[in-house]
Amino acid sequence: MKTNFLKATALFVLAVSMMSCKSETEKPKDESMANDSTEVVDEEVYLSKVVSNSVLTKEEQDKLTPDTVLADFKAGNERFRTNNITVRNHKEQTRKSAEGQFPKAFVLSCVDSRVPVEDVFDQGIGDVFVGRVAGNFVNEDMLGSMEFACKVAGAKLILVMAHQHCGAIKATIDDVKLGNITSLVNRIKPAIGLSANFEGEKKSSNEAYVKAVAENNVRNTMNTIRKNSPILKEMEDKGEIKIVGVFYTLTKAEMIFIE
Repeated sequence: MKTNFLKATALFVLAVSMMSCKSETEKPKDESMANDSTEVVDEEVYLSKVVSNSVLTKEEQDKLTPDTVLADFKAGNERFRTNNITVRNHKEQTRKSAEGQFPKAFVLSCVDSRVPVEDVFDQGIGDVFVGRVAGNFVNEDMLGSMEFACKVAGAKLILVMAHQHCGAIKATIDDVKLGNITSLVNRIKPAIGLSANFEGEKKSSNEAYVKAVAENNVRNTMNTIRKNSPILKEMEDKGEIKIVGVFYTLTKAEMIFIE
């Protein structure tokens, strides 16, 4: 048995050696030919498209106005919608932003996984403060976060963003009672009252009604910010910031701005 084992081992080693020799002889003489030229070209194209590996500085933030930031966000969403987003070096941005941050805006968004805030506005690391809660409403904690973002850290824009097919809005319409979700939908319920004049079926299965409630929830949230934060209200009155509402469509990836 020992002899048979040794023979088998010898045959295995010989086979491996022959395969190695064959692969060596098949290698191209020019080692550069071994690389996939398509991959090299793609890498060059990628690197050539890197527009920004920098982050906002205090000086750059000071020069921004609420209107320029809003225009930048609108243009960024158009780039995202048309699949022409800015290629960024996130590793470098992360390193450079470690010592300080000077974002342009604060975005209050729903928690929905289909709405990646920085992506849909084509913004980089260090560009945006993001607050997320199902139904994009405000409480004292969120207001405090906004006040820090604008009064302390210098952000120029507060953007309240709802979205299509929002589960929190549908839960509010259906008056869901389940654990802490019950108290959550109670905060959104004022939007139901604001939608009383909606002409059509007032059910969560009616997409038009869900959209109307979502937009009115944004209006109510903006009014709550102004009412419950004298700091932000004063900044808006002085033109130091803007408070803007928007409805994001999942199907078209576009922003509908709310008056």
